[in-house]
Amino acid sequence: MAEMPTDHDLGLRGRLIRSLGALREMLPGSFVERRRKCGKPTCHCADGKRLHSAFQISVLLDGKLKTFHVPAELAEEARTKVELHRRFQEAATTICQINLGRFLQRKGEKEKKS
Repeated sequence: MAEMPTDHDLGLRGRLIRSLGALREMLPGSFVERRRKCGKPTCHCADGKRLHSAFQISVLLDGKLKTFHVPAELAEEARTKVELHRRFQEAATTICQINLGRFLQRKGEKEKKS
């Protein structure tokens, strides 16, 4: 059973809801950095120690996992926007838990009056 919400919970819910506007640039999925050899025998990566970075975003679209290449110059932006989506999901979970607690509290109060 959900715990009863407190004034702190309501304040937290309000802050989370107000913060959602800051998350409008979020991207779904997972950000991945892969390290690999390029295949050129004279490249610094040929020894397998100083590999090249390749960046990707993996997203579930229409029930299938899709992977998109991210250019190196956009990698940090993509990483940040994917992190914003994770924070959004956490905020939504917290808001729903607070709302459920408030609903169950009102339900219990109504049942006591009946």
